[in-house]
Amino acid sequence: MEEEVTKSARTGTRNNGLVVAMCLSFVIGMSAMCAAAVPLYRMFCQVTGYNGTTQRTEQVSSVILDKSIQVSFDANVAPGLPWDFKPAQKSVNPKIGETIEVKFLVENKSDKVERGQAIFNVTPLEAGVYFNKVQCFCFNETDLAPGEKREMPVVFYVDPEITKAAETKTINALTLSYTFYPREGAKPLASNDGAVQPAEKKL
Repeated sequence: MEEEVTKSARTGTRNNGLVVAMCLSFVIGMSAMCAAAVPLYRMFCQVTGYNGTTQRTEQVSSVILDKSIQVSFDANVAPGLPWDFKPAQKSVNPKIGETIEVKFLVENKSDKVERGQAIFNVTPLEAGVYFNKVQCFCFNETDLAPGEKREMPVVFYVDPEITKAAETKTINALTLSYTFYPREGAKPLASNDGAVQPAEKKL
């Protein structure tokens, strides 16, 4: 009888260990999937233009149509980032396929170094895949010294293919929107006299 009880206890212990191992594997697997979900979703949006995500390219268009499209600009700052952010001009009217540069203006209104990252999209959303950025401040994080003002360029063109797709061929106006979000870990920046100003630690 005692041997049977001992074997039963051992079996129960092994089963419990197996359940724990399976649960741990599930948790680790789900964590890995969550970690991969964000970059995979971002890659999907960049490839398909889903949710108004624009395209990044190093080449300009070789085709310029004799047709203009209005591109308006919208600039926002999320709570927690004491910046003033706006487009230098409200809109432009480039020809479709023409590469054009516009500027956005940003100012750090605080007395310490602040870091931000711009998130962007294009509306109508189905036009995002045809909006190509050659250069943009949104490709990297931005550090601003206390009170610093900066002009930030965006170089882009609208792909002529936008006039061929059934869902976009009637579009004659786009809006490019940016929102700056605060990011941790701003680095010390050099002042005008060459001295390094340390960034204050955020609590």
